[in-house]
Amino acid sequence: MFKKFKLNTLLLFLPLTTLIFCFNSPKNDDEKMQTIMVSVKNTLSYLHYSPKPINDAYSQNVYDKYLEMIDPAKRYFLQSDIDEFAKHKTKLDDYINKGDLVFYNLTYNRLFDRIDKIDKATKDILSKPINLDEDETIILEPKKKKFPATEQEQYNEWKKFIKYNILQEIETLNAREETQKKKKDSVQKHNLKDTIKVEILTPEQKRLKATNEVKDLVTESFKRIKKRKKMDWFTVYMNAYTEVFDPHTSYFSPKDKDEFDSQFKGKIIGIGALIQEKKGYLYLGPLTIGAPAWKSKQLNEGDKILKVRSKPNEEPVNVVGMLSDEAVRLIRGEKGTKVTLTVEKKDKTIREVTMIREEVAIEDTFARSIIINAPNGKKYGFINLPGFNADFEDAKGRNASDDIKNEIIKLKAQGISGIILDLRNNGGGSLTEVGDIMGLFMNEGPYVQVKEGNGKIQTLRSKTNAPIWTGPLVIMQNELSASASEILAGVIQDYGRGVVIGSPQSFGKGTVQTFVDLNRFLSSNDDFGALKLTIQKFYRVTGESTQRKGIESDIKMNDYFTHSEIGERFDEYALAWDKIAPAKFNRLTSFDIAKLQKNSAARLEVNKAYQLLQESAKWKEDLDKEETITLNQTKFNELMKHRKEQIKKFESLNKFENGLKFVRYTDELAREKTDEAFKKKSENWIKNLQRDIYLKEAVNIVSEIK
Repeated sequence: MFKKFKLNTLLLFLPLTTLIFCFNSPKNDDEKMQTIMVSVKNTLSYLHYSPKPINDAYSQNVYDKYLEMIDPAKRYFLQSDIDEFAKHKTKLDDYINKGDLVFYNLTYNRLFDRIDKIDKATKDILSKPINLDEDETIILEPKKKKFPATEQEQYNEWKKFIKYNILQEIETLNAREETQKKKKDSVQKHNLKDTIKVEILTPEQKRLKATNEVKDLVTESFKRIKKRKKMDWFTVYMNAYTEVFDPHTSYFSPKDKDEFDSQFKGKIIGIGALIQEKKGYLYLGPLTIGAPAWKSKQLNEGDKILKVRSKPNEEPVNVVGMLSDEAVRLIRGEKGTKVTLTVEKKDKTIREVTMIREEVAIEDTFARSIIINAPNGKKYGFINLPGFNADFEDAKGRNASDDIKNEIIKLKAQGISGIILDLRNNGGGSLTEVGDIMGLFMNEGPYVQVKEGNGKIQTLRSKTNAPIWTGPLVIMQNELSASASEILAGVIQDYGRGVVIGSPQSFGKGTVQTFVDLNRFLSSNDDFGALKLTIQKFYRVTGESTQRKGIESDIKMNDYFTHSEIGERFDEYALAWDKIAPAKFNRLTSFDIAKLQKNSAARLEVNKAYQLLQESAKWKEDLDKEETITLNQTKFNELMKHRKEQIKKFESLNKFENGLKFVRYTDELAREKTDEAFKKKSENWIKNLQRDIYLKEAVNIVSEIK
């Protein structure tokens, strides 16, 4: 959850002078990192909602967090390295106070020393025949692993890791072969034109092909790791310090902050093309219809990018071997400015293409609706909201509440009888958008209470008394619905305005973050990045926090995530749940929730697809708990065969269709005639909706709301 406000408002509670950290402009990266360390520490201590004492206990937590972040699977460091690092375990508090890089430099240099040695070791492993007949096992659960005692032991562990990947790749080839055979058999059975080629490989050919694939994968992964600069790894180090305060407090480098802003606003300034890395080269991915790259008529998906000229008067930058995110930064820029790409076409010709950067909307972040023709003869509106996006800098920028409003108006014109608002997988966004969306469905009233670190509580209200939809309303959520999603679902539930269905509880993120630019407190023109900082907790109008507990669904439907450790309650550094006094609000009593629950439970009990999905989810949970797996190919194949036999029981879920009929708007159908990318997205979206077990029950529930 993010809240946008002028930083001065926040600083009124603090002596402003205490936050002015004077440093000379850094002369190199080390001095810059030292400046960032001290600035981050001071900002955390003064502005965090629940600041921690910077002491030895904090240092030990940071130490554990950092090692977990840089070597989670215990593949890089030796036990001797860990023993050496442990001498610093209670000193990390001193280091951040002084901006001392001794521990960071030690771990960074040691990590890359180990990576160089492991890179050579894997090349040696892959240069020799891989024996898949040995009776070995590999430990999959990192918590059950120990750091290797010697380089030879580490070599053996990497050999096992490579074997495991080869066996998985062989299994992928087997699955692909089986799928091709099934398609060919189906085509021949129905006397259709047979253009399907089934590539049948011998076991030895599969082994060789799988080995080469894994070799490429390992080689590329080490290349990417080595390309990361010391300042990039420093971000990981700083986040060990910040995330021990709470999991949503993070340090953002300048480039990371730019990327976040683009996603939050739902737009970027660029040419409208994905950049993909393949074997050390950068290629153009899919082009956005109508964007500069597409309009140029000179660029195509698959073109190899050789150089980028960011400004007309600058020399072009050679991007061969560059990381994709670095190339993207060169391509993006200010709206209306020129950027030139030098590309190699598939016919090996070289071409320079100059484009004018434009605003490119990231449509996948915006609300979208569709009409459902239900079996009862009525129409219902389905609105999917991926995020609570907002553009605070551009008055004409898009935001979630306006998008939802527009979708409701379109749906009402179609004569719908109810609305289903899908907040599944919605991680949140702008808090103020919740109040504006609430105002589309009900009269004014409080929608959230916000508590600051000093104990001050503010009640935020929706001031709209002209809702545009007052009919039946269902909110869909799951374990990945977080933050703003939980506030909206909670207020709809607390007022009795609608029914919340889905996972037993949502994610449980009940905190508010803001971005604090570190430059603000430093007498320097350098860009030091920003701190995303937890400054408040929010509470439902009932006074209960959503922190850790989330929102409990009115109609509970387990899914694949229900059995996984997903949610705030599983993070040891998450802030605690608590409760404050309720706000004054008038609850509506428009429907019988107990009756809806009873009817839904009866339907789900006899819903074979839903019951089978529950069994499948439990089966997958048991698989995830397996701590080891065999590396003997014969035993591995037997294990995979056994799993395939088990999977057959669940194959009908892939063919499940809920029987709902979906109707698109005429303007979208017209757009599909000229926008191939939009057409494919629409087709995939509808295909997924047709397979959605939960949506069918949502339609049943919305049809019963009186």
